[in-house]
Amino acid sequence: MIDDDAAMKEFGKLLGIMRRLRAPGGCPWDAEQTMSGLRRYILEEAHELVEAIEGSNPRDIAEECGDLLLQVVFTAQIASETGAFGIKDVCRVICDKLIKRHPHVFGDVSVRDAGEVGRNWEIIKSGERRARGADGSAMAGIPKGLPALLRALRISERAAKKGFDWRFGDVEAVRAKVLEELDELRAEITGGGAGTIREELGDAFFALANMSRHLGMDPEEALQAANDKFIGRFRTVERLAEDENLRMEEAPLDKLEALWRSAKDIERNGGTEPSGR
Repeated sequence: MIDDDAAMKEFGKLLGIMRRLRAPGGCPWDAEQTMSGLRRYILEEAHELVEAIEGSNPRDIAEECGDLLLQVVFTAQIASETGAFGIKDVCRVICDKLIKRHPHVFGDVSVRDAGEVGRNWEIIKSGERRARGADGSAMAGIPKGLPALLRALRISERAAKKGFDWRFGDVEAVRAKVLEELDELRAEITGGGAGTIREELGDAFFALANMSRHLGMDPEEALQAANDKFIGRFRTVERLAEDENLRMEEAPLDKLEALWRSAKDIERNGGTEPSGR
C-alpha cells in the first residue's frame, strides 16, 4: 500500500539536501553547476534508467529512478535561485497537464480504447500550443535530440494520428515501401552523389521505422538488440581467432566468415561449441 505521507516526507528530505548542497558552505561542485551543465547528466541518467528497466531488477530500477529524479530537483533548485520557477511550479504544471489531458478520467469525455486516448491527447496538445501562440502542427514538440530512429517513430506516430498512414497492420504495404526505398538507394549508389545517397539511406531508415510501428515494435529497441547480438558474436569470433593464434587483421575474409558462422553455431547451441570442432 502506498503511504503518501511517507513519500512526501522523503521528497521533502531530498529537497532539503539539494538546497544545502547549493548553499554557501555546501558542496563546491554542486554550487557551480548550471542548467546547461546538467544536460549531459540528465541524458546519462535517463539512459541508465532505461537500461535498468531492461535488466528487470527492482532495486536497480528504484536507484536509477532516484538518480533521474535528482536531476529534476537539481534543475528546479537552480531555477528557484533566480526566481524563474521552483519545484512547486514543476509539480503544479504537470498535475494541471495530466488532469487536462485526461478528460475521460477527470471530466465527462468517453473513450473506446487507448488509441482514442492517444488521439485526444494530441488534439489537446495542439490546442494548448495554438492558445499560447506556439506552433500548432502535429509535428511540433518532437525533440531533435531524440535518437534518430526513436524520433522517426514519434514522427510517424504523430502523422498516423492525423490519418496520414497505411491501414494499420497492413505490413505488406509498408514492406513494399521499404523495398521501394531500398531500390531508390541502390540506384543512387550506382550513379548518384553523396548527398542523394544519404537522403535515400535516410528514407530507407524512416520506412523501416514505419514498419516497426506497424509490427508493434520499437525500432530503437530492435536495433539495440541487434547491436548486442553482434557484440556477443564478435566477442566469440575474437576468442575463436585467439584459440587459433590468428590475427584477425591479417586473416582473409573467408576465414573470418567461417569464424562468424562458428560463432552463430555456438550461439544456437546455448554458448557451447558443437562437438567435433
